[in-house]
Amino acid sequence: MSLKWYNKKWVAVVLHIAAWTLLFSLPFILRPNYGDNSHRPKEETVGIISYLINDLIYVSFFYFNALFLIPSFIYKRKYNQYSLIIVVCFGTILLFTWFLFFSVLGQSKFNIRGHLLFNFFFFLFILAGSTAYRMIKDRTRADRVAREKENENLKTELSLLRSQASPHFMFNVLNNMVALARKKSDLLEPALLKFSLLMRYMLYETDEDKVPLEKEIEYLQSYIDLQQLRFGKNVAIEVNMQNNDVNYEIEPMLLIPFVENAFKHGTGMIEEAHIGIDLKTENGILIFVVKNKYNHASIEIKDKTSGIGLNNVKRRLNLLYGDKQKLQITKKDNWFTVSLNLNLH
Repeated sequence: MSLKWYNKKWVAVVLHIAAWTLLFSLPFILRPNYGDNSHRPKEETVGIISYLINDLIYVSFFYFNALFLIPSFIYKRKYNQYSLIIVVCFGTILLFTWFLFFSVLGQSKFNIRGHLLFNFFFFLFILAGSTAYRMIKDRTRADRVAREKENENLKTELSLLRSQASPHFMFNVLNNMVALARKKSDLLEPALLKFSLLMRYMLYETDEDKVPLEKEIEYLQSYIDLQQLRFGKNVAIEVNMQNNDVNYEIEPMLLIPFVENAFKHGTGMIEEAHIGIDLKTENGILIFVVKNKYNHASIEIKDKTSGIGLNNVKRRLNLLYGDKQKLQITKKDNWFTVSLNLNLH
C-alpha cells in the first residue's frame, strides 16, 4: 500500500528543517536594527558561529531525547534514571555554552544568573517539544496500525460473511436441479446454463469490492428464473427491477439473501403462495422491497436451520454502509416484507 505524500520520509525531513530554521531565525528576524555594524564584522561572524553551534547542541538533545531517552527510559518506567540523565544533559549544555562564551567569543564578563535562566527555560522548551513530538508520533503510528488492523479484520469478516452466503445459495439451486432432473423436464438444460452463469458471477465477480448494480440485478433475475422453473404455477411471482443509472455500484451478493429468504419461507405449506420483488433507483438511492406470504407454523421449523441469510446481510449492511442504509422488516396479515433503502453514493 503506497504512502500518502505527507507520510513520506523526505516530507518529514523537509518539515523538520523548515521548523528548526524558522525557530532559530527568530532572534535575527525580530531583533531591532541599531544602525550599521559593519565596523565589527569579526565579532558578528564569531557570534553567529557560536549561536549556530549552540543551536546544533539543542537540536541534538531534541532528537537524543525523542529517539533514545523516551523509548529507553520513559516507556520502560525508568523515571529516576531518566531524570538523572536529563539533569546531566542540562549541566553538560551549560558547561559547553560557558566554554563557547569564553573560548570562541573571548568574553571576560559572564552573567551566570542570566546564562542559567535563559538556558533553563530554553532547555525546558526543547525538552517539552521533544517529548510531545515523540508522544504524538507514537500515538499517530499506533492509531494508523489500529486502523489498518481494523480494516484487515473488516475485510476478513466481510469475506467470511460473503462466503457463508454462497454455499447456502448453491444448496438451494442444486435442489432445484434435482427436482427438474426427477421430472425429466426440458427446462433442465436452460436451467443448467443459467446456473453456470450464476457460478461464473460468484467465482469471478464477487472477489471485487463492488460490482455494477446491473450485474447484481442480472444475478438476481437468473436466480428468480431458476426458482420459477422449479415452482411453476404453484407460486405467483411478481418481479419489477429497474435501474435508471447503469453507473451505480454495489457490494456483490448483498441483495440475494432477501430473495432467498422469500422463497424459503414463502413456499411450501402456504395457500396461494405469492412473492413480490421490486427494485428501483431514485437519485442515488436504491429502493429494494421483497415480500412473501408465510405460514406461522412452517416458518418456525425453517428458522431452526436457516440462520445465515438475514442475520448475515444485516451484519454486512452495518459494516459496509453504516447509517447510509435503512432496513425495515415487518410481519403483517401473513405477509413478510423486507424494505431496504441504500445510498449508492
